[in-house]
Amino acid sequence: MTTTLPTTETPGAPGPGGGPRGPGSAPAAGAEAGPGGRPHGRRRTPGRVAERIRGRIPERIRGRIPDRTPHWLSGRLTPADLRVLRLYLFTRLGLGLVAYASAWLAPGGTADRTPATWLSRWEQWDWVHYRRIAEYGYFDAFPGIDVPHDNRVAFFPGFPLLLRAVHTVVPDWTAAGLLISLVSGAVAVVALGRIAALGRPDGGEAGPRAATFLLFSPAAVFLAAGYTESLFLALALPAWLAAKRGNWPLAGLLGAAATTVRVSGLFLAAALAVELLLAVRAQARADGSDGSDGSDGSDGAPLARRLLPLGWCLLPAVPAAVYTGYLRAHTGDWMAWKHAEERGWYRDFHTPAESLRNTWHNAFGHLQSTGYAVEFQLELAAMAVGVLLLAVLLVRRRWPEAVFIALNLWALGTSYWYLSVPRATLIWWPLWTGLAHWSLRRRWVKDAYVGVVAPLTAVLAVTFTSGHWTG
Repeated sequence: MTTTLPTTETPGAPGPGGGPRGPGSAPAAGAEAGPGGRPHGRRRTPGRVAERIRGRIPERIRGRIPDRTPHWLSGRLTPADLRVLRLYLFTRLGLGLVAYASAWLAPGGTADRTPATWLSRWEQWDWVHYRRIAEYGYFDAFPGIDVPHDNRVAFFPGFPLLLRAVHTVVPDWTAAGLLISLVSGAVAVVALGRIAALGRPDGGEAGPRAATFLLFSPAAVFLAAGYTESLFLALALPAWLAAKRGNWPLAGLLGAAATTVRVSGLFLAAALAVELLLAVRAQARADGSDGSDGSDGSDGAPLARRLLPLGWCLLPAVPAAVYTGYLRAHTGDWMAWKHAEERGWYRDFHTPAESLRNTWHNAFGHLQSTGYAVEFQLELAAMAVGVLLLAVLLVRRRWPEAVFIALNLWALGTSYWYLSVPRATLIWWPLWTGLAHWSLRRRWVKDAYVGVVAPLTAVLAVTFTSGHWTG
């Protein structure tokens, strides 16, 4: 959840490498239904029958009852999945062309007649940290290291470990990182599409629509770069999908894997726990029991037994605890990760009002160069979107998703300034599914998004691949 900003030794002075001034400055997708709700010319399979039965349950309860569709019915790629993957591959090609153009437009050297290499366009900012961790570990020295400003421990080990493993097959570090993001992103967009389609008769459209909004979001370039967003989504979204289907062991294991990649996995764990509690309550109501007799109403089983999967929901805390212990053993500091965040990215605690004020001053107070100032403006816009999203989720009583977004906003909105909020929007899956559902009710939503928001995808892609700070 961090974006590398060079630290400053002297308050008010630009950081090494030209960074911004520090704080010292002033289901069944796509089937067309006929009469009676039965798809035209389609056989009654167990999955479709189950979906019809679920359709008779009131909406407020149905959303909390796990989908028991057999795994073999849900594991195949559907036509909607293939549409999502086709769009994904086309957008990867588009971002590759942007990187190619930036290699000519901003070669980064003194010889403006020679373009930069294509792979070098992806070797920006946090990628340098991930490669160094994969190559040298967290504490070994390497050429050119600046020990006082070495904050590698701020990055969780999941992505670097996978990068080191892939590097044994793909000799080029940058290519290995791009390959991880390419494969992870494909898994992520398919899972996102399936989440958007859950319980909806228009799921065949909702899934591809959600993927479209994600892939044309302003910070979408980070899904292609050697960053953690794609890998995190490839683990977190299937975890959420597993939870919605009542497969809590799989949800917990995938959530734990996601936590090795980003601390946001802990926020996912909280959302999974709330989802489980609501699912148990909804199941009890659907079966005609309020749980006051100690049973869940379905088969007389004790309510406590229904809550046993809560242990799986807490499993994502284990990788974070192990990493904390590892850092403690090497540094003597239980809070080594947090202290590295504070040193490198000014993530020491400030009230939300202070954080907003500091970000606003850096965006509009002429404290930063124009390139950094406009990025702080994007930070403000992304935070506003997050607050609006949280409000919508609360009004619609989407408690698990609201918990996930609220924890993200609290973590991002209580530092010295907002940092990496546009990137964080990539992992806010309720935003992309919500936009998809809204656009299916109001056609102008997609048109407005494509016309107003999507162009920023190209702007930020050029900004990132040309070596400028992109949030």
